[in-house]
Amino acid sequence: MRIFKIKAVPIVGWSSKDAFNMRPPPIAIFWLFIGLFLFGVGETMLIGAGIGVSPWTVLAQGVSVTTGMGIGAATFWVSVAILSLWIPLRQKPGIGTLSNVVIIAATIEFVLPFIPAPEGYVGQFALAVMGTLTVGIGSGIYLVANLGPGPRDGLMTGLQRCTGQPISWVRTFIELSAVICGWLLGGTVGVGTVVFAFGIGPAVSASLYLTARCSGHRLGSEAD
Repeated sequence: MRIFKIKAVPIVGWSSKDAFNMRPPPIAIFWLFIGLFLFGVGETMLIGAGIGVSPWTVLAQGVSVTTGMGIGAATFWVSVAILSLWIPLRQKPGIGTLSNVVIIAATIEFVLPFIPAPEGYVGQFALAVMGTLTVGIGSGIYLVANLGPGPRDGLMTGLQRCTGQPISWVRTFIELSAVICGWLLGGTVGVGTVVFAFGIGPAVSASLYLTARCSGHRLGSEAD
């Protein structure tokens, strides 16, 4: 299906012309913030589900167990390692890169108290699925703004350019790699972790496709 075979982040009428743009269009900033807010809400739902953390948190846990450093420090150094991979991938940062960290963290802090505790395992599973889909929707919207990706999304788009593979496949490979490495290092994997690892790639791809189509952009070269 074309919706899952997107091979580039679409550039639409309201996208910034360049990621490293110090005077981006206000409409691009608006959608950047909307996308990152939804991203944060989705992360909060995954936390609230209580059946497994995100793949990169599993990796940070594993690094923490192996090295003895705190989980916060491990998360920081994992992010630094991801950003260092941007150099050979020639990935450009932008205001969206910094906004990614600030807005998502602030959203989690604000929204978490309002997430109702799910009743039973079915409710937990459903919340994890909805959280994964919401992260995917938010990712697609903010990436189309073209103001710079966050660390993980930058790794995804950089590897996609190098390999030429669909974004959904590349993102799934990245998330599964993080899960496996984290688990081998001693991190804890839950059902929610697996849901996110397998679901986020298709969710991001679908969001990119739908965001472009809703913005009047015809998809041709982006997908086979």
